[in-house]
Amino acid sequence: MRHANVLILTDDTEFARLLTACWQTERQAPGITVLSSELWRAQDAPRHDLVVVGPVGEGKLPSVLRSLDPGTAVILCAPADSREFGQLRAKYPRLVHIPLREDWAQTLLLVAGESLRRAEATRIAREAERNAAKNENYATLGRYMLDMKHSVNNALTSMLGNAELLLLEPGQLSSQSLAQIKTIHSMALRINEIMQRFSSLAAEMKEAENASQAETIETPASTFPRR
Repeated sequence: MRHANVLILTDDTEFARLLTACWQTERQAPGITVLSSELWRAQDAPRHDLVVVGPVGEGKLPSVLRSLDPGTAVILCAPADSREFGQLRAKYPRLVHIPLREDWAQTLLLVAGESLRRAEATRIAREAERNAAKNENYATLGRYMLDMKHSVNNALTSMLGNAELLLLEPGQLSSQSLAQIKTIHSMALRINEIMQRFSSLAAEMKEAENASQAETIETPASTFPRR
């Protein structure tokens, strides 16, 4: 939670002061930004994990809510009757209303904590999805390289063979051509080493995958007591 960003949007300075003070007593306090409705500019605002909307000027609440991203988690801690809140809830599915009663601060902290944990879990899940997609791209590239390994090896064999044939008769070549052929031969050998190492890594990864699968199959059976 300490890496989370929370925006307190209110025109009531006492509300902001009390809520900030309560949050700072927590063991893991998020980063807190306090803005009034006059200073709030949606287009200039950074992304926040949670927005707490406190009391604002009369008639400003609808415009404040409209300016928020629909996907943002919002806690409304301002006067609102059940009918008004029902209408707001229909427009903003992630809106939670906490009445301004005696225990509002503690209730808000509990709800906010749960909301921030959900936001963190969503962030982790999305990052995992991005990593999975990236790994899938790498896997596709790896499979392509394995499929092309035979063709690459054939091409390297031809390059090395022809280069070696030319190097057997150095007198027929100029010094510049001889140096260039030696470079081609040397680089072909280097590529061959890389391909051999790639084949070795692929074999090691395959063995590790097979061992992991075998261990997974054996583990459940070993958990049952022997009779």
